[in-house]
Amino acid sequence: MAAGDGRPFVLLSVAMSVDGYIDDTAAERLLLSNEADFDRVDELRAWSDAILVGAETVRRDNPRLLVKAETRRRARLAEGRPAYPRKVTVTAAGNLDPDARFWHHGTADHPPLVYTTDTGARRLAERFGAPAEIVALGPELEFGALLDDLGARGIGRLMVEGGGRIHTAFLSAGLADELHLAIGPTLVGDPQAPRFLHPAPFPGGSTHRMRLLGTTQLGDVAVLRYRPRESDA
Repeated sequence: MAAGDGRPFVLLSVAMSVDGYIDDTAAERLLLSNEADFDRVDELRAWSDAILVGAETVRRDNPRLLVKAETRRRARLAEGRPAYPRKVTVTAAGNLDPDARFWHHGTADHPPLVYTTDTGARRLAERFGAPAEIVALGPELEFGALLDDLGARGIGRLMVEGGGRIHTAFLSAGLADELHLAIGPTLVGDPQAPRFLHPAPFPGGSTHRMRLLGTTQLGDVAVLRYRPRESDA
């Protein structure tokens, strides 16, 4: 199904090393990008109605997921939108830390949405103390149902920032409308480090070719824009 069927336009955004890793195994986050690319990502966040990351990203990176530029926040407000996009996360088991920065920055206008399973919803209801709206999707996580719910809430533009399992879920289900792939001049080479994608049966298999929409050089970072599937959006 394409965006325009009531679901939001889904843009996947990722920075990776030349050899396909999105981080290393050190305690501190590996910066694969540069300041110019960080500004590009901030512009995409300002464009978005919601930003989605997986629970592992919340646990590992402890992100705030804010629009940093004040001019962009003011522009959103002038358009009648909140200063920050709504934050969204996905968890099967409900294993989330209520003290993480994700819940406590840029959430005054709307609490983060948590999509989970029936089991995860029960666990969160029993143990969770952070401001959040919990949505149970059934016995399993179903990303099509997640997009249907976001569309019903008026979310027209969804930016997905990872991690690898989340990107894999959207691409393998044919639910991504656009992919922005920033490639930094770094080699990680650690088989224990997280990769951009996990093994999965992707639509069309190895013979499917994504459509290249454009390329941009930002200093030592190359940004590739792909359309994973045909879309009327």
